Amino acid sequence: MLYRRRTIDLPHGKLNTPVFFPVRNIGKRSSDNTPSYVGSIPDLPVAMINTRAIRNRTPMWDRLLNGVTLREEMGVPEDTIVFADSGGFDFSSGEVDTTPKKTLEAQRQLDADIYGTVDVPLSREKRAAENQRRVNQSIEYALEASDQHSGEALLFASVHGYDPETVRNCIAHLEKFGDFDGYALGSMVPIRSDYKKVTKLILSARTATDKHLHVYGLGGLVYQPLLLYLGVDSFDSSAFIRGAGNRNYLIPGFGGEELQDIEQLERLPCPCPVCGTRTLDDIREDRSALVQHNLWALATELRRFQYVAESGRNIEDYLDLRFQGNEVTSRAYQTAKQQVRRLT
Repeated sequence: MLYRRRTIDLPHGKLNTPVFFPVRNIGKRSSDNTPSYVGSIPDLPVAMINTRAIRNRTPMWDRLLNGVTLREEMGVPEDTIVFADSGGFDFSSGEVDTTPKKTLEAQRQLDADIYGTVDVPLSREKRAAENQRRVNQSIEYALEASDQHSGEALLFASVHGYDPETVRNCIAHLEKFGDFDGYALGSMVPIRSDYKKVTKLILSARTATDKHLHVYGLGGLVYQPLLLYLGVDSFDSSAFIRGAGNRNYLIPGFGGEELQDIEQLERLPCPCPVCGTRTLDDIREDRSALVQHNLWALATELRRFQYVAESGRNIEDYLDLRFQGNEVTSRAYQTAKQQVRRLT
């Protein structure tokens, strides 16, 4: 098992890992539709933001330049730990409209604790030569950011690869020619249903470096245990928002359940502070409450894994039970287990 716990010092406080970063939509056209959770869910004093979206939202950016802090703009305490990615997912099908220097300047203005380098994610529709160009471009952007980074926050190099060897080679090259505090593995979302491929790519990154490893875009209930088992230190997701938009109710230990499939229940199966005193009808009519519950579900999934690990119980026995109800994820876990056992 590669699961591990660490504490890292950041400008706005200490961060205990592994940790889940909820994605905030601040700066996006839909505005910031994430309800309050910092403080009410003690496991999540953190947020993932999109630097490009905020930088391109002129009224908001003007307020930030004129003295309003990002955390004031989000309505969260000033000690909230912020990971600012470059917004690279927006470049999946469009042209890159920023530079490493411009993105670093914006991340400094946002007073983020962790900077993600500018990157160009892979696309399943693109040919191999085009994806290799994107891999190389992301490496060049990362090295340029490394040259210009002054160390006021952690710098994570964004890494992409279409096979394990590419991922390992990217990290080895960046480690040799750059100066990074960690690595953030991307291009996982388009292939997230291919569990075997995703777990192999993550494992190749994990074994290529002992530094902090973040995975972009994967943090749902099903993936969390796999990421933790593979030694991932942090991850992010907006699934709790998107799921609520589809009236999907997350249940720790199981997965998502559409509310219409459990409408016969008066009381919900989760005793979290959101659901504990409310009926199913209450939650159905309150989208913000459903989003908050989904965040509690993700925090609970992480707590459950940590409990199993810290109490000395066998993690693999736990995961055998956790995935037994899903043939696809069970096969992916069994493959990952075989690979991990050869490493430990």
